Amino acid sequence: MRPETLVGDHTIYACVMGSRAFGLATEGSDTDRRGVFLAPTPLFWRFEKPPTHVEGPAEEQFSWELERFCELALRANPNILECLHSPLVEYADATGRELLSLRGAFLSRRVHETFTRYAHGQRRKLEADVRAHGAPRWKHAMHLLRLLISARDLLRTGTLTIDVGEEREPLLAVKRGEVSWSEVESRMTRLAEEGAESARRSPLPEEPDRRRVEDFLVRARRASALQAGPYDEVVQGVVRDGGVGQD
Repeated sequence: MRPETLVGDHTIYACVMGSRAFGLATEGSDTDRRGVFLAPTPLFWRFEKPPTHVEGPAEEQFSWELERFCELALRANPNILECLHSPLVEYADATGRELLSLRGAFLSRRVHETFTRYAHGQRRKLEADVRAHGAPRWKHAMHLLRLLISARDLLRTGTLTIDVGEEREPLLAVKRGEVSWSEVESRMTRLAEEGAESARRSPLPEEPDRRRVEDFLVRARRASALQAGPYDEVVQGVVRDGGVGQD
């Protein structure tokens, strides 16, 4: 099965991400689309497994296979968690809606470590730009501030909100280069400190609910295996009888 077919025929969830989801879109902003597809279970019974992710087929489109998506979300990957909380959902079938209902199961205090690690990496890149060119890439500086705000508020409240709301204009001023680098650095440091303080008092659990997520994944795989298709008789016989070669 070709990758574009997996995305075209087996997507369970699709949303818009990037500046449009963050409430930071301006004229000319791209439309970044992200999605999750459920590869048919019989494809995993072959030596050659289905891809864990697919880029395209449209421009600015990227999709993950459900298992990989859940694995990354359980690790508190910032991009994946934000994808689950996009306010711009374009499609969700029954399985996709159940995935969305599990958003809270993926959240834990792990987000402090993962968001902070990602933020540190991005800040080092910005500092390298300043040393090499005298100024950072202001768009990247804006998005780093946005991420730090999002992480702090998630740890404070237990809820991930990715639309920046009232922070839109201050953040866009950074993107336009209207705020000095020293002021941006000061904001980054303050937000990181506030995030660390929020982590110590966060209402989030220490660990995500891995068991609940795994139960969902197993049920999705089983339902996929039982769907009619080119493997119909063999597949359904294996699933319903409990295995191959049993008495």
